[in-house]
Amino acid sequence: MEKYSESAIRLTAIIETATDGIITIDVNGIIEMANSAAAELFGYSKEEMLGNNIRMLMPSPYAGQHDNYISNYLRTGHAKIIGIGREVTGQRKNGSIFPMRLSISEVNLKDRRLFTGIVHDLTEEKEAEEEIRQLNAELEDRVEARTEELVNAVNKLLDINRQLEREVVDRQKAENALRKNEAEIIKALEAEKELSQLKSRFVSIASHEFRTPLSTILSSADLIEAYTKAEQQEKRLKHTGRIKSSVSNLTAILNDFLSLSKLEEGAVQVELSEFELISFCKSVLEELHGVLKPNQRIVHTHSPENHVILLDKKLLRNILFNLFSNASKYSPDGSAIHCSTKVEHGQLFLEVRDEGIGIPREDQQHLFTRFFRAHNVENIQGTGLGLNIVRRYVELLNGRISFESEEGVGTTFYIQIPLKK
Repeated sequence: MEKYSESAIRLTAIIETATDGIITIDVNGIIEMANSAAAELFGYSKEEMLGNNIRMLMPSPYAGQHDNYISNYLRTGHAKIIGIGREVTGQRKNGSIFPMRLSISEVNLKDRRLFTGIVHDLTEEKEAEEEIRQLNAELEDRVEARTEELVNAVNKLLDINRQLEREVVDRQKAENALRKNEAEIIKALEAEKELSQLKSRFVSIASHEFRTPLSTILSSADLIEAYTKAEQQEKRLKHTGRIKSSVSNLTAILNDFLSLSKLEEGAVQVELSEFELISFCKSVLEELHGVLKPNQRIVHTHSPENHVILLDKKLLRNILFNLFSNASKYSPDGSAIHCSTKVEHGQLFLEVRDEGIGIPREDQQHLFTRFFRAHNVENIQGTGLGLNIVRRYVELLNGRISFESEEGVGTTFYIQIPLKK
């Protein structure tokens, strides 16, 4: 008897300390037991609940249906909720309604049958789901805004294409005016051929390079709409990451086209300023870590003297950034990118070496040509403009650029720029 009393005390303690509400009713729906969590959840004292029908905890119309449900179950044995957890609605003493998860089990004693319900308040979960829904809506608005920006960018590219077409027409008129001079006619025809090839290459690259990230953005946006549950947040973050990456790629492509446009128009001017070479290189290399592949690293060496040089800081930064971006793009994860800088005899010497796929020998003569891409990088995203832009920046600084490359081993670029006194 003493052992039985101890077990009863232990069971009562467990029920009373449970975080979820626990309620026991008889076959008539009368509450026989309720723990403190249940009383607190519904806003009653336990004394107010005991001896009353369970309907007091239900909103209309469920309260009126409950007794019929119990009687039908006792008569037919067909259970709609017993043994199966489900979401239902509860009503507190003050009349407020709240969502909850209800699990009901049946207990058969010798002389009677009881039903025990475990109630879990879902208010916080529902509020979290609503917050996620609002976040999803905000994300969709942002994606829509980004899409509109991309549409505007594509329209600008189409304007450039129309401008190229007008230039073709102008060159045809010039050709008719120069027919008396055979040499000039041949030269004009060659220029026309080159321009036509550049136009076709531009349209092909722009179409391909924009289609892939735009398709990624569209598919990710569609998938995000399908993930509405709280536990799917990780999947949503995966697709927002894909959208951000695609937008970043499109931004890089537009920057290449913008840089080329400025160079073609002669709008890039050299602006000289004094700066410390070592601190400048450190700041550029720190910025470059954001574009490196996983586990890639930069190894920088410099002559001991910290020279103060007079040069165009912006052009030098663009040269280094472009060369390092290419080195990272065409090198495997975990590889090293080597950079050395030194000043000798009034010249700045830069060297950037990677451990990447290298440039095929037959493609090396075309490396600095606009829109040209080697045949072993056709599956890697790019416009074929980067090295052409680098060469023209170096030439604006009266410098020289050269390279050495071996396929499967890597590529090294050498830059020599005269410094102003």
